[in-house]
Amino acid sequence: MLDIRFIRENSDLVQQNARNKGYDVNIDELLRQDETRRTLSLQADVLREKRNTISSQMKGGRPSDDLIAQGKAIKDELAVVETSLRDVEEIYTTLIKHVPNIAASDVPFGVSEDENVVAKTVGVPTTFEFTPKNHAQIAEAKGWIDKERASKVAGSRFAYIKGDLVRLEWAMMQWAMNQLCDEVVLKSIIEKAGLKVSSKPFIPVLPPLMIKTELYDAMDRLEPRDDRYKIEGEELWLQGSAEHVLGSMHADEILNYDDLPVRYVGYATSFRKEAGTYGKDMEGIIRMHQFDKMEMESLASPETSLDEHLLMVAIQEHLMSSLGLPYQVILKCTADIGKPNARGVDIDVWLPGQGQYRETHTADYMTDYQARRLKTRFRSEDGIELVHTNDATVLSQRPLIAIIENYQTVEGDVRVPDVLQPYFAGRLFL
Repeated sequence: MLDIRFIRENSDLVQQNARNKGYDVNIDELLRQDETRRTLSLQADVLREKRNTISSQMKGGRPSDDLIAQGKAIKDELAVVETSLRDVEEIYTTLIKHVPNIAASDVPFGVSEDENVVAKTVGVPTTFEFTPKNHAQIAEAKGWIDKERASKVAGSRFAYIKGDLVRLEWAMMQWAMNQLCDEVVLKSIIEKAGLKVSSKPFIPVLPPLMIKTELYDAMDRLEPRDDRYKIEGEELWLQGSAEHVLGSMHADEILNYDDLPVRYVGYATSFRKEAGTYGKDMEGIIRMHQFDKMEMESLASPETSLDEHLLMVAIQEHLMSSLGLPYQVILKCTADIGKPNARGVDIDVWLPGQGQYRETHTADYMTDYQARRLKTRFRSEDGIELVHTNDATVLSQRPLIAIIENYQTVEGDVRVPDVLQPYFAGRLFL
C-alpha cells in the first residue's frame, strides 16, 4: 500500500490517480480517519503514561483511596479510547488498502484495456499457403490434449497434456531457465537494451503451491477472491501464479544492500477459477483452471527498480525473438495495470489459427507498494528502507500454443523451433 505520509502531502494527486485507475476511493474520508486515529493514539499514549505513573506511586505501601480512584478512572478511560482506536484503525486500514499505487508518468490514460498502446511490433504475422489450424485442432489430432477424460476426472477447464507436447513444454521451460541463469546471456540482453543494471543470474526456485491468507493479501494478489481456490477449513490458498509465493518469501526480513537485486525464476503449476469467463476460449488450453507457468521475481533498490522492470521486458522479448514468434509489446493503460502496479507491460503473440495477437506475458512494476505491507526491507548506509518489487512472466502454456500454431505444417505436424531442437535428439518435427 501507499505511505500515509505521501497521501497526506499529495491527496489531490492520489485521488486523481485512483480515478484514472478506476478505483472508487475517498481520500478525504481516509485522511479524516487518519487524523482521528492519530488523535486517539496520542490520547492513549498520554493515558498509559499516567497509568504507569500512578502504578509506580502505588508501590512500596498501601495506596490512598484517592490514588486508587484515579487509577481506576484512568483505566476505564483508556479502555474506551483503545476500543475507539481499534474501531478507527479497522476503518482506516480498509480504506488505505483500497488506495491504488501511483501510475508511472509514461502510463497512458485509459478507461479499459482497449486503450492500451502498442509500443512495438516485432516480426510479421506468420502466413501459410494453406488455411492454418488453431492449436486445439492440431494438438487433439496428435493426441496431445485430452479434455474429455480430464473433465471426467476433475471437471471442466482441465486437460491431460500428453506425448510430445509434454516434451515440448519441458524443453521450452528448461531452455528458458538456462537463459535466465546464464550471466553471459543476461549481459548481452542488458547491453542490447541499453540498461545499467546488474547481470546477476536468476536463482531457480520450485516454490510452495499454497500461500497464507495474510501474505496473499499483503501481496495484493488475493482479490478477486472468487477467482482463487481456498483450502477448506484453513487460511491457505492455492497460488494463482508463481510470483505470489516468490514475492512473499522475504516478508518481515531485512536484506543487505549489497545483496540486491535478489532475482528468482520460479516454476509452478498454478490455479485460477477464471470466474466470470464462461464461454471464453473454451477450445484448447488457452484459459484453464490449472496451468504451468514460469515467473521472474526481483527485489531491488529504489534507484534501480525501474531498470529492473525494463530488464524483465527485455528478457521476455529475447525469449520470444529466440523462439521466432511474431509479437507486440503493449504498454498498459491506467485502467488495466492493476491496483499494486506503477507500470505494466504485456507481450502479445501472433496466433495464426485465431488470426489475432493474444497475451502471453505480463511485466509488473510495483515500486514499494507490496513491500510496505510485507515489511520486506534492506539495510543501506542511510538506514532501513523498503525494497522495490518486480515480477514478470518467463514462459507459460500460452507460448506453447503459439509454437504449435506458428510452426504448423500442412501435414498437421509441428516444426521444433531452432533453439529447442537440442532437446529432441535431432528431431525436427513433432
